[in-house]
Parts: sequence; C-alpha cells; structure tokens
Amino acid sequence: MSLMGLFGKKRNANDDRNAQIRGAVEAIHDPNNDQTLADSGAIERVECSDKVCRIDIVLDYPAGDWEAELTGRVCEAIAAVDDSLEPEVTVAFVAPEGSAMHGKPLPGVKNIIAVASGKGGVGKSSTSVNLALALAADGARVGLLDADIYGPSQPRMLGTSEKPRQVDDNSMAPVEAQGLQTMSIGYLVDEESAMVWRGPMVTSALMQLLNDTRWDGLDYLIVDMPPGTGDVQLTLAQKVPVAGSVIVTTPQDIALLDARKAINMFRKVSVPILGVIENMATHVCSNCGHVEAIFGEGGGQRIAEQYDTELLGQLPLNLQIREDLDAGTPTVARDPDGALAATYRQAARRLAASLGRAVRAESGGAPEIVIEE
Repeated sequence: MSLMGLFGKKRNANDDRNAQIRGAVEAIHDPNNDQTLADSGAIERVECSDKVCRIDIVLDYPAGDWEAELTGRVCEAIAAVDDSLEPEVTVAFVAPEGSAMHGKPLPGVKNIIAVASGKGGVGKSSTSVNLALALAADGARVGLLDADIYGPSQPRMLGTSEKPRQVDDNSMAPVEAQGLQTMSIGYLVDEESAMVWRGPMVTSALMQLLNDTRWDGLDYLIVDMPPGTGDVQLTLAQKVPVAGSVIVTTPQDIALLDARKAINMFRKVSVPILGVIENMATHVCSNCGHVEAIFGEGGGQRIAEQYDTELLGQLPLNLQIREDLDAGTPTVARDPDGALAATYRQAARRLAASLGRAVRAESGGAPEIVIEE
C-alpha cells in the first residue's frame, strides 16, 4: 500500500475518533439548564491529537463547583471513546447580554434581573441578597439595587451604612458590601426616617439610583423590588431594560394569589419570567429534626407549571437565615460552604442558566466566542 493510502487511513481513523468524542461530549446533560451541551451551544472546541484531547466549554452562567463535576464528566466521555488520550478541559463563563435585547442597556450592566413577589412578608429581600451573593460566589460580577424606597432593608442586611462616594456632579460610586456593588436609598437617609413621598417622587428617586450609579462591569444587577404591582414596578419594567424577573413566593394560596399578579404584570410589559423561588418551603425543628411544611406544600411547583416557567429552588424557613441578616452577614457570605448556602447557590445557578437559555432563544442561538491560547 502506498504512503498516501496509509496516511489517509490514519486521518480517517482520527476523524472518526474525534467525531465520536465530540458526540459523547455533546450528549452530556447539564442539570442547571436541563439541556445537553450541544443544545446550549457550550462546546467551543474539540481538538484531539495522537496523545492529547483539548476541549473548551463556555457556559453562559457562572458554574461554581459544578465546573469541577462537568470537567470530570467530559474526561469520562473522552475515556469511554479512547482512554489513551490525555484530556485538557477548560470551562469558562461569559455572561449573556440580556438587557441589550430589551432596550438601551444600562452602562456597566449586562443583565438586570428583577426579584419580585407581589406582596410583602415572603422573604423577597432576604432571597435577593443571598441570590446576589451566590452568583458572586460562583464567579460573576454582581450588583444589588434596593428598589424599596419606602422600606429599604439591604443596608442593614449587608451590615453597612457607608455613604456613596460622589464621582461627579451627576453620578456616584456604588457602595461595596460583601463583595457586591450595592445602592439603596437607605445609604442616603437616616435609617429611622420615614419617606413620606408620593408616587412620582418615588419613581424619580428609583431612576436616579439606577442611572446615576457608576456600575462597574456587572454581569448581573439584582433589583430587590418593593412589594406590589404599582408605580415603581411599572416604571422599572417599562423604562429599564430588564432582562428577566424572578418571582418569590411562599407555598400557601394567599401568597400565590399575589405572585400570580406579579407574573401577569411582568408579562404585560414583556419582561421574561425566569422562574419561581419558593421560600419558607419547609421548617426543620432545631430540637428534634422534624420536618414540617408550615405554609403548605407544592405551591411553587403549581404556579410554575401554570405559567409554564421553572421552579428554581425551594428555600427553608430557618432561624439561622434571619439571625445572619440581622447581624449584617447574609448566610451565603457568613457560611459559603454550608448547606444553606448550597441551596441558594443551586437556585442562583439555575436562575442564571434560565436567563442564558432565554437570551439564546431570543437571539436564535449561542454567541460565537473564540478562545485564544
């Protein structure tokens, strides 16, 4: 046989092996977005030589500790085809730019995510701050805007009363707290001062807090919305390029009534619903360990199914969460490796993955990203 024939067979064998490896890697299921790596367009490179197989994966959400598990699954997929290859796997995160698809983007912010409830008392603010911290812990640059002008709570929850630094006549720097870029009316007024303002003043103050803050390279800006579906909510939804919204509820029917109103409000103004988070889903007795669904069961799942969205997570009713917030060190910041933090991080990861999926669906596919060595 000629040398040309020998080399041709070798190339064909390598091509077949590489195709098998790509197919095996593409078939890996990602539980965070419930898609295969092929469906999410996450595979940027599959390049195998005689001894080394290089795989580059780019996710549109911060992976955190899932990155190590994903790398392990890729290595297993390669070994199943050819265990003589040495795998070199890189996993990167590039945030989508969802806000740019919903109007003029806010400078320094790729994605604005509104966390709403439709009513007070369901733990929306505690969920907002811990979700923001969870996204940051997984590798994203995150900001937190406290949009509750009448009852700002984030300064107390974050343990800071620092005043924003004036940058120029028209802007101020966000307050750095627990690794987040934050802004709240609570930084500008006394904690016990009552904001006796009518609706137009409140919406004007919110827009100034949002637009006059020099946000710096944020992947996500989490907006802790006030309860209700009034002026502030409509102003934010109509005048700000919100990439998506998250609805926080408790399982009981009374809370679900208002959660439905919040969902319908966002849909009327064409803001995507990224999912539902069920707070206070269960309570575990600190003395005996008995688990009890104090506020009922399955409410979050029912409303998610009714509105064809996703149940992102179920958070417990836990004394430690309240104590951490009162102390100014939210649970994800105080105990980042604990079980409670893991619950928030899983919910936050699914939230970011839901946003990435929504942006891909709107844009018609994943963006082309080139990694250069």
